[in-house]
Amino acid sequence: MARTPSNMLPLGTTATDFELLDTISDNKLSLKEIKGKKGTVVMFICNHCPFVVHVNPEITRLAGEYQDKGIGFIAISSNDVENYPQDAPHLMKAKAREEGYPFPYLYDETQKVAKAYDAACTPDFYLFDTDLKLVYRGQLDNSRPGNGLPLTGEDLRRAMDALLTGTAIDPEQKPSLGCNIKWKEA
Repeated sequence: MARTPSNMLPLGTTATDFELLDTISDNKLSLKEIKGKKGTVVMFICNHCPFVVHVNPEITRLAGEYQDKGIGFIAISSNDVENYPQDAPHLMKAKAREEGYPFPYLYDETQKVAKAYDAACTPDFYLFDTDLKLVYRGQLDNSRPGNGLPLTGEDLRRAMDALLTGTAIDPEQKPSLGCNIKWKEA
């Protein structure tokens, strides 16, 4: 199991707009269409990574809790499906149903979106404010497969709560850790 950290895109970076296939609805969706009213979490995940499998219950729980507060959630898979067929769009749809994702699960076939966000691993989390400026990037919490720590979503939760209450978000943020994004060979 590879252990790749986030690249930690600079805070204040503006979210790159995109239009990608939502594997759940089979419609193309853009960031501007599905962003939250008070903030937006963009997550790079995939079907098979043990780190993502580990956090799936918590990201589903967080989305259920914070979408009602105006935070939008968007999941994107950018993995090379030719070499990693378990991440193919039809299997993404099945995974979304299995996990009960209450958010779009988008397929980044060209990997341009992952590159624009400087995403490195799955899971990789980004929180943007109402102006789509980056205010948090990093880990969900300290829990990892096999380390015995409970899933709490503490780090992302703290950032979302601060965004919603208008308080400062601590700029000292820990990178996420997970499987590397499976890049296509050039």
